[in-house]
Amino acid sequence: SEKLLKVAASVPRDSLVSLGSCFGKFTKTQRFRLSATALDFLAPYAKYKVWVKPGSEQSFLYGNHVLKSGLGRITENTAQYQGVVVYSMADIPLGFGVAAKSTQECRKVDPMAIVVFHQADVGEYVRNEDTLT
Repeated sequence: SEKLLKVAASVPRDSLVSLGSCFGKFTKTQRFRLSATALDFLAPYAKYKVWVKPGSEQSFLYGNHVLKSGLGRITENTAQYQGVVVYSMADIPLGFGVAAKSTQECRKVDPMAIVVFHQADVGEYVRNEDTLT
């Protein structure tokens, strides 16, 4: 907000760590990795979505990939390696992932195959509360 920006302007630059919402971090190889803090901002605008069954929600929130057996629904025409937002069946955003298979491949693959690679989820708050900044 503008009010927060004015307050931060009064703090010396070398003392200021961050300002605003953290959307992610750059890795050592200079790739940008989305953080769960960006979920509330990006989920309403997601073009590609994946819904997981209630039994697989907890597994995803523990940092595991989504298997075909835990897949509830997937947006039509999702391409392979496309970024997706993972939702519960109650339309609650749980995290981010990358589609390991396209929508058409998901229909034919066996139940134990990975369909969404895990990237970030709201469970990170609990798992990494010591290292999150």
